[in-house]
Amino acid sequence: QVKLVESGGGLVQPGGSLRLSCEASVNAFSIIAMGWYRQFPGDQRELVARIHQGGTRSYDGSVEGRFTISRDNAKNTVYLQMNNLKPEDTAVYYCNVDGYGAMGDRLEYWGLGTQVTVSS
Repeated sequence: QVKLVESGGGLVQPGGSLRLSCEASVNAFSIIAMGWYRQFPGDQRELVARIHQGGTRSYDGSVEGRFTISRDNAKNTVYLQMNNLKPEDTAVYYCNVDGYGAMGDRLEYWGLGTQVTVSS
């Protein structure tokens, strides 16, 4: 089982920065990758950034160069540093963990989401 606790969302002006954090409490679960998704009103969730256990990172093109994903493997915590935020970044951001359960089955877990609002 995995429990995810997100923090760091809020209201920021355009051009500002926020840092999201997500701590995973795991039991009988082997993490493959951790990441952040976001969901705009009326839309499906979309990948923002993802980082694998070995450190390989991937980003959506709309955030590349502005957002940085990092991870503390010892703490099972993933961070998303968001710089030069734009109004179109306004969304609910969700933490995601992907890995193998105790029976070797591939599983993924989601956080409850944190609101990021970019507005003047």
